[in-house]
Amino acid sequence: MMDDSQNLLSIENLTISFKNEDRINKVIKNIDLHLRRGEITGLVGESGSGKSVTGLAIMGLLPARQVQISGSICFSEKDKNKAVELTSLSESGLRQLRGRKIAMIFQEPMSSLNPVLTCGYQVDEVAQTHLGYSRQQAKKQTLELFNKVALPTPERIYDSYPHQISGGQIQRVMIAMALVCSPELIIADEPTTALDVTIQQKILQLLADISKDLGISILFISHDLGVIRQIAERIYVMYKGIICESGLTEEVLSAPKHLYTQSLIACKPPLKSKPSRLPVISDFVHISHQGDTYNFNEVPANERYLINDDVTAQLDENLLEIKHLTVLYPTSKNFWGTPTDYLYAVNDVSFSVHRGETVGIVGESGCGKSTLGRTIVGLEQPYSGSMLLEDRDLIQWRSESSKSIHKRIQIIFQDPYSSLNPNMRIGEAIMEPMIVHNLYPGKGSRRQRMEYLLEQTGLERDWANRYPHEFSGGQRQRISIARALALEPDLIICDESVSALDVSVQAQILNLLKDLQARLGLTYIFISHDLSVVNFISHRILVMNKGSIVEQGLADHIYNHPSEEYTQKLISAIPVWN
Repeated sequence: MMDDSQNLLSIENLTISFKNEDRINKVIKNIDLHLRRGEITGLVGESGSGKSVTGLAIMGLLPARQVQISGSICFSEKDKNKAVELTSLSESGLRQLRGRKIAMIFQEPMSSLNPVLTCGYQVDEVAQTHLGYSRQQAKKQTLELFNKVALPTPERIYDSYPHQISGGQIQRVMIAMALVCSPELIIADEPTTALDVTIQQKILQLLADISKDLGISILFISHDLGVIRQIAERIYVMYKGIICESGLTEEVLSAPKHLYTQSLIACKPPLKSKPSRLPVISDFVHISHQGDTYNFNEVPANERYLINDDVTAQLDENLLEIKHLTVLYPTSKNFWGTPTDYLYAVNDVSFSVHRGETVGIVGESGCGKSTLGRTIVGLEQPYSGSMLLEDRDLIQWRSESSKSIHKRIQIIFQDPYSSLNPNMRIGEAIMEPMIVHNLYPGKGSRRQRMEYLLEQTGLERDWANRYPHEFSGGQRQRISIARALALEPDLIICDESVSALDVSVQAQILNLLKDLQARLGLTYIFISHDLSVVNFISHRILVMNKGSIVEQGLADHIYNHPSEEYTQKLISAIPVWN
């Protein structure tokens, strides 16, 4: 029995329901969760399990008109003798706690930061609002925090807008913002999702040190079992609004008692082997429900997933050849606006991609891998070098304003929600590029093609009239894949396309990409910071550091026998979870 006096946060019998027209959808079902002072507690589960909703409920950020909440969320401030019931606090009362006593690091930092304000200004604002700091005091503290969270060139990041820095750097700005007031509780909702393994390790150590040194409690929400094992003392495992299992992290992950926890662990991409297919939750457990009660039944071993023979790509024909590619960003300008210094985002990079092959590009945040992908697809302009698609110069081709080039190279972005128009039905979003390029003339033909693509990506035909917000993260990523396939491209660039997904959904998307490659003869450039994922899906791997390729070769060889110290560092930083 837990001593309640040690608890900073006590959630008891919490139920949360969303009102949708005349329907009530219960998303959190009578859960209990306790967080001790100075403790880091992990909350893990698949997309849609209710992890983020629980965090938002604690912050009081759920829309009051659309949500019904019952049960208790008690927060015990250090300087007060009795706990505050958060579910009954007024909006002004909640504002007194948010930021000052309870802070949150959100999952999607790009949509959490204001795109028209600099990063430094937005962090300064928290200190000025809650602590009464002057502008100079706030700037000094912000730069100190930027150093603490391992941001390179803090002065440059301070004056940068969110779109001018990498996804991992944006996330670190959000972490710095949460630390401004040294709150008693931090709710960290997937705070390391966008980070490469080495920076992730630094951030996890930073959060652990902050918790230990300052006595800050952290509710750490994540789908990554390795990360949870590395940072959390205790763990709660969620499935569709219920708590399946809880206990000391090491005990739960070493010897899980619940079938669902066992299945989650089995879905993690293996570190040493390279199967042709990754297992998913349904391969291990059959889940049925009646009302709010779920039944978990083990799938017999002889009925589990089958490993299909891996399709060997024909790697003798070059589709894309990059020669001495360089991309520069001006870092300083003179009085007349002429650049005087540059950052080499991509520095003299050369490699080739064979038809039907998957080339993985891996490296730390800010190494230039996303810039390289965006340059190939035409979203960034190169300073020098050449890019040949079947011996045709892409740079010259684009200068001729030819639409045909855009058909042949497509990109799948990291965040499917921000890459889909929220006001456009998904069927329309998939058909839009067909209309632009005048493919499949006629509404009927385009709709038929759109429905075929939905089926190919594991979605239902009758979902075409739904909007992006009606889907889970994994389903939205499938929609983005279907949209990329609409123009029948030769090359698809996957830019961190599975990094924000939980392990089971991630496995589904990776299996889907491999299946589509085998069926349609697709060629991929797969950009990721997760070496275990890159090793699974790639034929060859390029390792980037500071804009340059430092090592390249067959995926198995790079992963198991890295020759460069930098590659060895990336591999050693992967969280061990089994």
